[in-house]
Amino acid sequence: MSGLLTTGFCELIHTSASDPKDVIPIVQILNIKKISGQGQDKDRYRVIISDGKYFTQGMLATQNNPLVESKQIDKNTVVKLTQFASNSVQGRKLIIILALEPVEYNGDKIGNPTNLEKAEISSATHTNGGAPPPNGASGGASAPLRAAPSRAAQGGRDVGPLFPIERLSPYQNKWTIKARVTAKSEIKHWSNQRGDGKLFNVTFMDETGEIRATGFNETVDTFYEMLQEGKVYFVSRARVNIAKKQFNNVNNDYEIAFERDTEIEACDDESVPKMKYNFTSIGDLESLQKDEMCDVIGIVKEVHELGSVTSKATNKPFAKRDIQLVDQSGQSVRLTLWGKQAENFEHKDEPVIAFKGVKVGDFGGRSLSMFSSATMSLEPDIPEAHQLRGWFEAEGRNKQFTAYTNTNVTRTENAVANPSELKTIGQVKDEQLGMNDKTEYFSTSATVAFIKQETFAYPACANPDGCNKKVMDSGSGWVCEKCERTWENPIWRYILQMNIMDHVGSIWITGFNEVAEQIMGIPANDLTGLKEGGDESKFGSYFQKAVGQTFTFQMMAKQDSFNDQPRVRYQCRRVSEPDFVSESARLVQQINLMG
Repeated sequence: MSGLLTTGFCELIHTSASDPKDVIPIVQILNIKKISGQGQDKDRYRVIISDGKYFTQGMLATQNNPLVESKQIDKNTVVKLTQFASNSVQGRKLIIILALEPVEYNGDKIGNPTNLEKAEISSATHTNGGAPPPNGASGGASAPLRAAPSRAAQGGRDVGPLFPIERLSPYQNKWTIKARVTAKSEIKHWSNQRGDGKLFNVTFMDETGEIRATGFNETVDTFYEMLQEGKVYFVSRARVNIAKKQFNNVNNDYEIAFERDTEIEACDDESVPKMKYNFTSIGDLESLQKDEMCDVIGIVKEVHELGSVTSKATNKPFAKRDIQLVDQSGQSVRLTLWGKQAENFEHKDEPVIAFKGVKVGDFGGRSLSMFSSATMSLEPDIPEAHQLRGWFEAEGRNKQFTAYTNTNVTRTENAVANPSELKTIGQVKDEQLGMNDKTEYFSTSATVAFIKQETFAYPACANPDGCNKKVMDSGSGWVCEKCERTWENPIWRYILQMNIMDHVGSIWITGFNEVAEQIMGIPANDLTGLKEGGDESKFGSYFQKAVGQTFTFQMMAKQDSFNDQPRVRYQCRRVSEPDFVSESARLVQQINLMG
């Protein structure tokens, strides 16, 4: 049975300067030892693996724990290592097993392997390119085990094997990626109790995936000008961390942090792909949730004049420009550009543009915004762009397009709207809307009965990119933990708690900024100013004016729990004046049916 194992694998991995590439060795697990985690850390398993001639130590990545706990992996189990890496720990090589598959075998220990660390192994054989002939290697019985080419073999310094991005993880400590910069942010500055700082982000991409990299402070000075969008680089000696998804919308569980010892070299290699997209048709945007990120491609049908918006927090203007995109769906959508992108965009020739990572909004039904993390590519050389250009020249140029409106979207989401679809509050409770696992939508016509004045608004981040997270008063400014910035003043946003009622019942609902401002008739910033300025009479008058008004509320119902008891939270998504003409016609129709 010794021919079942990949003889020579343990020796190769201990003597090669880089990890073997394109090799899927078969080894036997001689022993497994559990190492209990500390605190919130998961348990780990140390293993002894054998290739039939030698045995050495390894460590199972935690994602393989279920295989051990279910006894699929046990003493004397034969496994195929489909993904692994080596690591040096206190001068000893340790094989990190990232992925493995059990191989059918029900016997005892294979062969008489000896301890590799005590054996006298000459590395000269491997240095000259020879390797022990394997048994069971993925390339066949006669295929040699070969290490991946390092940067030294490609004319650079030897910093380890070339890794695909999809294989990067915190378990590797010696790697190099060859990847293209597909996006690069502007330098962002912050100030907090710990001092001032700056950062920037880039997105790297190769054939296997994408990963985001961040440089802080001194690494900004070192790498910001060097890294250019569209160029290819070798990157090594950086730290791989778990991705912080609140700041990172790249599809990868890990991210890279540049360090003082990080090395980046330009590479002239056009074989690295330029961009990967997952396009959503403009006609399908109504199926996406507000604030969701997406990729879109379209023809620029209209370019609006450059405008500006003044930040209420900083009282400084920043540029904005709206463009209209269309595609084969027959739908058009408004996309807003901000800052330098808005200032520099002046295309009047109806180009094809691909956008990656734009944010979905619900202003006017559906809209899109391009913030700093998004990218756009003018006339990209991709099949989708060629197809879109061909369609537009053949028939799209003279086509009439349908713009998104509130009616387009709310009909799809069952969130409102013609009078025959309105529910009474009694019906909402009787049908137990929101008590299911999924979110449910309905519309109701009701009157505002009461509004809580104590907690009507919260201090939000003043970032013009639309962070909107709650900020804390540090005494010397308002600190946003998400943006890692301190603002002189926050922007106050509504979180209005209201009781609404109709002729059969009442419910408590929450209305956030845009909805609440429509009901109150004044921005939350201004209303907060009245309260802090001591003008209680005028402050209270806005609440008195809002109470007693009747609206058509477009609602969302979702279950949560309070003190371990299930309850339904009702959130108002949109509000509008009642359509009394349509409502009267509906009532007349019902009376006629009853008569």
